[in-house]
Amino acid sequence: MNVPAVRKLVENYTISILQEAEWNLIEGKEMNISVGGKDEGEQFTHITAAIWILENMRMRNVEFNEALLEYTKQLREPIN
Repeated sequence: MNVPAVRKLVENYTISILQEAEWNLIEGKEMNISVGGKDEGEQFTHITAAIWILENMRMRNVEFNEALLEYTKQLREPIN
């Protein structure tokens, strides 16, 4: 996951636009936005992370960095 790419998505797109891009990626269609990443797997990771972070920011009324930390905790938890 590339944090600057995720930040760009969070700062520039709404959840609904990101969900549409996610669906297009799953369906093999052209995405309506520019998503950083070297392949479709990384692009999918960036989109789903941005959606999760935006929802967390809205629900908990927190800034990007706090929501990002919470997201990375969620990723690391199953590993421990």
